Amino acid sequence: MTNSWERPKLKVPKTKSEWILDIMGYSIYLGSIIFLTIIWGMLPEEVPGHYNALGEVDRWGSKWELLILPGVGVFILLLMQTLERFPEVHNYPERFNKSNAKQFYLNSRKLLNRLKNICLVIFALILFESVSIALGWSDGFGVLFLPIAIIVLGIPIVIVVRGNKKIK
Repeated sequence: MTNSWERPKLKVPKTKSEWILDIMGYSIYLGSIIFLTIIWGMLPEEVPGHYNALGEVDRWGSKWELLILPGVGVFILLLMQTLERFPEVHNYPERFNKSNAKQFYLNSRKLLNRLKNICLVIFALILFESVSIALGWSDGFGVLFLPIAIIVLGIPIVIVVRGNKKIK
């Protein structure tokens, strides 16, 4: 049953952890947009436009570039929310069948939910830090931001891969 058209379409309700992560991720993301709206008039014309791997600003740009972060966040939110709703189109191993479909669907959807919300929080942090640097409140992320972000994004992937191996 490798063809996604032939896979069962199951209604697997969202778990409590998925709801909690959605509330947290959406709230932090929306809070960053509200923060940007409130602070907009105080921003200088040039703000950090890009960071290097050490978390240092390596390009400055127009404050209008800050709108890219919420825009990409909305795109990620909509795309991943849509993919969460249709787990039958995700990629599964050969051992996928009707008897284990619910477990695979839940695992796959949880992964998307976690990654979506982690991305929203990361974009909110980058937006807040960019505003903080532009206003002189902060010196920058520091060298640990990128490794921590990669680890935080990698942990859910490892958890789901290990969980999928346990599904019979």
